[in-house]
Amino acid sequence: MRICIASKYVLCLLMICYFLPGPRIEGKENSASENRESLIESIVDGPVSIRHFGVEPGNTPEVNRDNLQRAIDWAAYRGAALYVEPSEEPYPVASGVLLKQNVSLVGAHGPTGRGTCHPEKRQPVGSVFAVRDAKAPFITVENATQIRGIQFWYPEQTLRDPEKVIEYPPTIQVSQSKSVQGVTLSSLTFYGEFIAMDFNSPAPHICEQILFEHCYGYPLSGEFIRIDRCYDIPRVLHCHVNPSNQRIFAGGFSRAVVDSVIARGSFTYAINHTDNAQMMDIFTFGVYGGVYLGAATYGQLTNFNLDCVTVGIHKLGDSVFNRNWQIAQGSIIANVGKSLDEIHPIIVEGQGHTSFTNVEAFSGGNGAVTALGKSQDFMLVRGDKKLTISLYGARMRNYESPEPITIENPQAIIQATDCIDKNEEPWER
Repeated sequence: MRICIASKYVLCLLMICYFLPGPRIEGKENSASENRESLIESIVDGPVSIRHFGVEPGNTPEVNRDNLQRAIDWAAYRGAALYVEPSEEPYPVASGVLLKQNVSLVGAHGPTGRGTCHPEKRQPVGSVFAVRDAKAPFITVENATQIRGIQFWYPEQTLRDPEKVIEYPPTIQVSQSKSVQGVTLSSLTFYGEFIAMDFNSPAPHICEQILFEHCYGYPLSGEFIRIDRCYDIPRVLHCHVNPSNQRIFAGGFSRAVVDSVIARGSFTYAINHTDNAQMMDIFTFGVYGGVYLGAATYGQLTNFNLDCVTVGIHKLGDSVFNRNWQIAQGSIIANVGKSLDEIHPIIVEGQGHTSFTNVEAFSGGNGAVTALGKSQDFMLVRGDKKLTISLYGARMRNYESPEPITIENPQAIIQATDCIDKNEEPWER
């Protein structure tokens, strides 16, 4: 009986808290708002619903943005988590939200790889933000923040016509005015985004200890995750990019739209000015480039599949000291592009060392894209500075050139053992 009475008391307080008036009027103290926040703090144990701050599916995007920002401002002082309470209707929100230091924004989902779906409407349900404008990045993140278990939906984005693609700013962007460290982006799903996660820090700022895991989408720029000036081990884990990501409620993107993404010439995962990057279990489909490993980077890339790309991996290097990548356990299907001579599963140039272990490449057709069905070679090595490559256990097929490796750099040193060429014959160098 005591437990029942206590529960009713808490419920009454929550209802009072919920129905109190909204944000402050500029220049005046809104005591009702302060009382509501005080009640929330005193009775809620764990994540606080964004609805307690007036974020509602029936509001305008601008009202929801302002109320969500007020919730974040409240949580920043407490290191609190805000719960994106599941809803039958998505929350329409205008862009320009700042996720301040210490705040977690948490929803109900793991990645929803083909989309959630309302039983009677063609729309997602649950912890869903419907982004309604293209004026600014949707969310900008600061230190020690987390976004987890949320779906981001762009309802106005085209599915069929490449001429009508809306070039939205990034859905999630690192702060452009300060250095940022300790961000977790986990179990996120993106529908109709143009650039998903932008962690290019402008000099002199840096970003460090950034974790991307279990994130799904299909950016119409081709750019899902980009990182620059991250000097303490970014981690890109278990991420999946596919044009059928919203198939259950909206269908997939048309072949014309996918072809337009490929034509943009960008990479799904782009790493620049980064130390010891960790990339594991990543997938992409229907883009120009899979993974770009910039000149001032090093790290490990393992367990990957890069499907229907023009270039699978492009590795550079600007030093002989520590511009080394270890790449293992992966498959590349390079079969799309304007012409055969630009299709290369792997390109290596610059300086440093690259080690490939058990990396295969093959090609062929695919109905979701306009495919040429083969690649020029298995690997293109170019430049004029000394670089080294070791290759073990590669299965190489469906390439046009006489030899699997095209060498345009006379300074390159290449060792290959236990490899199989397009004729299913042993190949070593």
